Amino acid sequence: MLSTLAQAETTEVTAEAVPGSIDIWAQGHHLFQTVVDIFTVSKGAPLAQPGQLMVGLEKLGPIWALAFVIMGLVCLLNGYKFHKIVTVSLLVVLGAALGYWLGLEIQGPPFVVAACVSILLAVLAFPLMSYAIALLGGLSGAFIGANLWVAVATFLSPAPTGEEAVATSAPTATTTNETLLQVGTYIPTDAYWVGALIGLMFCGIGAFILSKVAIHLFTTVSGSTIAVFGVIALLLSMDGIRDTVISELTRSPLIIPLLVFVPAAIGFLMQEKASGAWGSNSGEQAAA
Repeated sequence: MLSTLAQAETTEVTAEAVPGSIDIWAQGHHLFQTVVDIFTVSKGAPLAQPGQLMVGLEKLGPIWALAFVIMGLVCLLNGYKFHKIVTVSLLVVLGAALGYWLGLEIQGPPFVVAACVSILLAVLAFPLMSYAIALLGGLSGAFIGANLWVAVATFLSPAPTGEEAVATSAPTATTTNETLLQVGTYIPTDAYWVGALIGLMFCGIGAFILSKVAIHLFTTVSGSTIAVFGVIALLLSMDGIRDTVISELTRSPLIIPLLVFVPAAIGFLMQEKASGAWGSNSGEQAAA
């Protein structure tokens, strides 16, 4: 892994040595490494850990941030119109990120492993489209569940005191309501997998029954997440407001989940209305 990162740094230096040149490999390493860091450090719940998320998004850069905003908005607002393309594209992206991480872990060529995994998922997605939709619907539910679990658990956790408070450098969002604090004891932060499992089971099973709803779910959740990440990265690239953005977004673990899931809910309703669904179980026609 260290040798791979050293190679990436070397290519970046080479690109800087030639004015006006853009090293595609270095840019690819930069993008994939940033995405992998965001999700591995946060254990799949980056929205509920704003401090760590800010560190990752600062590395993204304005060009990739703008690309994220455009791709996210298209997927959020019109993903249902070309859901097969979006399904395959998301699986390719997931496969590439997973393969890149696996390549670093086995100290192999990360882009080769990423290409193999992404191509495999893309090939399997076409004959197994209904299962691919169910998989993405379930993963969207797991993403929602894990982030909401960590966000609520962190918000309801008691404030550190004494030496523990001194050792904690990151701001901790808490509540002084005794009833909420008692509820928080039943929602430990490190049990994020419980929320992920609940979301996976609920949305995964529901995806087989209402595939059109599953399509709207994963297109809006993924689109909103990508777009919000891009907007935050763009704001962090502006020196004049960077500190203010970090201060405001890290005040509470509930802020970024709200910024992502509220637009996702609005986009979900818009897609339901535009597709003429509104709860009808004609999902098999949409997935056909």
